[in-house]
Amino acid sequence: MRFSDLLRMSLSNLWRRKMRTFLTVLGVIIGTASIVVMVSIGIGQNRSMMMAIEQSGSLTAIEVNNYQYYGGNNSDTDVLLMDLDMIETFRNMEHVTSVNPSLDYTVIMKQGAYICDYVRLRGVTQEELEKIPLKEGKLPDPNANTPTTLEFVVGNNVITDFYNEKTNEYYWQTGELAEVDFMNLPLFTTFDRDAYWNAQSGQGDPPKKYMLKASGLVEGGVEDWNQYSYYVYCDLNALESVLKQIYRNKVIPGQPTQKNGKPYKNFCYETCVINVDKMENVNDILTTVQEMGFSAYSNVEWMESMQQSSRTSQMVLGGIGAVSLFVAAIGIANTMMMSIYERTKEIGVIKVLGCSLGNIRMLFLMEAAFIGFLGGVVGVGLSYAISAVINRLTSGMMGDYSYYGSSVEPTGISYIPLWLTFAAMGFAVLVGVVSGFLPALRAMKLSPLAAIRNE
Repeated sequence: MRFSDLLRMSLSNLWRRKMRTFLTVLGVIIGTASIVVMVSIGIGQNRSMMMAIEQSGSLTAIEVNNYQYYGGNNSDTDVLLMDLDMIETFRNMEHVTSVNPSLDYTVIMKQGAYICDYVRLRGVTQEELEKIPLKEGKLPDPNANTPTTLEFVVGNNVITDFYNEKTNEYYWQTGELAEVDFMNLPLFTTFDRDAYWNAQSGQGDPPKKYMLKASGLVEGGVEDWNQYSYYVYCDLNALESVLKQIYRNKVIPGQPTQKNGKPYKNFCYETCVINVDKMENVNDILTTVQEMGFSAYSNVEWMESMQQSSRTSQMVLGGIGAVSLFVAAIGIANTMMMSIYERTKEIGVIKVLGCSLGNIRMLFLMEAAFIGFLGGVVGVGLSYAISAVINRLTSGMMGDYSYYGSSVEPTGISYIPLWLTFAAMGFAVLVGVVSGFLPALRAMKLSPLAAIRNE
């Protein structure tokens, strides 16, 4: 018997019992939709977590912190310092593409009646500056390296740290932003905070103030957040040059000293970012840096733990959905077994006419496969509709991620990739074939003469 004949007979047999076929297919539809939606929720959660990880930094970057020396003057030569020599050691490591140290320094800025006495000024390399998303202006000029020309980029939430010097009220108390114009008006900047507070209490003369202007503003408003929101950024070399000019061979606050009390020969950094060529090499570099005595962290560690949790979640959700498909498989087996009882005489006739056992088996397997295929196709379509409804109802829960200022489309709580679509349809067909296998074997074993005599 030709394949086309088997195909035609299978479709004809299913069409003759439309209601039974419909109910059986309906079970497969529900089972397929359940498993696809459940798995899609796990995938959507995993994608959302991955975007959150990417937003907080690169997957090939390692953040190194020196908690043994964390600000303050320290003359203990046994303390591990992250100075220029150590930065160069990091750069010479295999698989390291670049090392970007950062220097944090707290200053006081004032404009009109508004002041912030803990502006977090962070000097970073040009490579890091170029990653900052700007709403307005330009990046700082690295050649503006004097106390009167230093340029900086202001984070979008820095303005909330300014308060009215007369009323001592902040934005979070009044709901009104400080009237500070970073781009058009200068800010009176005090670098020597200790001298400033001493002068405020009547001890000593007030320190010198410098009139500085911002060169740019970080993208976003006060309700938005990114990793640049609360810092004021400038060029690292320019900041080091400015601090050297202001303190002139004196100890710079936050920098270590030698045993004789003199300033340390190089600037020391509390943090730096080591960029690695490939993600698979991150853990090796991370381990090496930690063995040197530094505290190091990479998003790869978080990603691996989150992915493990996500895989577990997907397996649980997929298992819940698979229960429905298992029930549908029982329905297919029951339908095919009933079909054999009803078509016993027909089976006997085609056996007597010379139809091979393989053709009989193929006939019933094709019918079962069609049930699985129809249920799979419609079930996948239904799962897309359910997924769209879920994402619409939960659209505010997942948020809108941005990566260095570039808008990224929200993933939604449910996401159905193309591979899941085809996998679900293929699995539905496989369930149909497996469910129809035992009924097909029973049909093959029927005695032709006994089947013909059957009423």
